[in-house]
Amino acid sequence: MPHALHRRSVLALLGTGICIPLRAGHASAAEGRATAFGFERAEGGALPLSAYSGRPILVVNTATACGYAGQLSGLQALWTRFEPRGLAVIGVPSADFGNQEPLDGAAIAEAARRNHGVAFPLATKTRVKMPGAHPFYAWAAGERPGETPRWNFHKYLITRDGTLANAFPSGVEPSDPRLVSAVAAALDKA
Repeated sequence: MPHALHRRSVLALLGTGICIPLRAGHASAAEGRATAFGFERAEGGALPLSAYSGRPILVVNTATACGYAGQLSGLQALWTRFEPRGLAVIGVPSADFGNQEPLDGAAIAEAARRNHGVAFPLATKTRVKMPGAHPFYAWAAGERPGETPRWNFHKYLITRDGTLANAFPSGVEPSDPRLVSAVAAALDKA
């Protein structure tokens, strides 16, 4: 009977869509680090956040048909300014809010590049809101429960050590002094 109960518990957790990778000797996904997660690239292939270990990462849920889509140009400008100092920007397209990401795969990346000059990495279309959010977004919701995406272009700033430093709602433009200051502070912190 204990085996059946354990199996039901595991199946119940899997049914939530929250998958937390466990490694031998560790209690949770890389002890609460964003770098334990990854996405798939819009053009295909893996996009592991561990590839950006030791660098601040700005993770932004995007949508090419959103009224905030102009922020893609602002995100590109922010990345161009701070990438030489180590900033990584990852765009995570999502149709969760108003189904404003009508494209899929490489078409998303092509539209972002053609219309907004985006050169930073873009993931495939991803679920960012609960229930059933991508494991990164489920982790971030646990880290900052009151600061989850409520619309497209919500921004999470990850520190060099992989912890969640800040969350910025959709209305905070990439050029906003609060965001720019937070990015600069994350870059300055060794």
